[in-house]
Amino acid sequence: MQISHTAATTAAPAEWVTGQVWFDTLAAPNGSSRTQVDSVRFAPGARTVWHRHALGQILTVTEGVGLVQRRGGPVETIRVGDTVRIDPGEWHWHGATSTSGMTHIAIEEIPAAGTSAELGAAVSEAEYQLGEPAGTDEPVTPVTRSVVLDHALPTARAVHRVEVRRITIAPGYPAGLHVHNGPVFGSIETGSAVYQIDGEPPVVLRPGDVFHEPEGARVARFDAQDDGVTFLGYFLLDVAEVPEIHFPDA
Repeated sequence: MQISHTAATTAAPAEWVTGQVWFDTLAAPNGSSRTQVDSVRFAPGARTVWHRHALGQILTVTEGVGLVQRRGGPVETIRVGDTVRIDPGEWHWHGATSTSGMTHIAIEEIPAAGTSAELGAAVSEAEYQLGEPAGTDEPVTPVTRSVVLDHALPTARAVHRVEVRRITIAPGYPAGLHVHNGPVFGSIETGSAVYQIDGEPPVVLRPGDVFHEPEGARVARFDAQDDGVTFLGYFLLDVAEVPEIHFPDA
């Protein structure tokens, strides 16, 4: 028996994907076993290129909402708990929707020769955005809008301007306990971080996730994970007010 505690997160090779995709290898071929198991995480809008596996593949969605398509078939939506069985030699692609990230477990048998999947062309924007079953006459909505955060401020405050900052935290770096002088809203662009308001349970933020740091609240953790994190911070400010951050001793 062998126990692996923490898999190393790796960015997917550019020739494999469009957009930002990361994977953790959970099991690799070893000895007589030819099984490869990966946990693959897609940022919103990211997807694989067209490809096929000599011995097929199984996908199980563990987080978010995704898309999958086989050659000649419709683009289909997959959600948490869904399992996709891809036949040997079947051309296909899979990835996240434009508004939601997606994580799936990918399981496949690697041929004895050790050859990897065969790559084809990138999935075009037309295929990704407008791909539908052949012959359909259903209209396609070119623009979609989703509310990702609707959060009331605990107390009314004057807001004269909003300052937006792009903030990057290095891999593995903890921001430490801190307090802002005004409310801060944020949206994760790349990477991931463990986020925790003092006294509340921690959560992991990933691309597409949004968060709110209340004015004066003690933010116990905003710790970049192994892939680092970049996010947009929106600071709500009154006239002549500037964003301030304080680091209490405890």
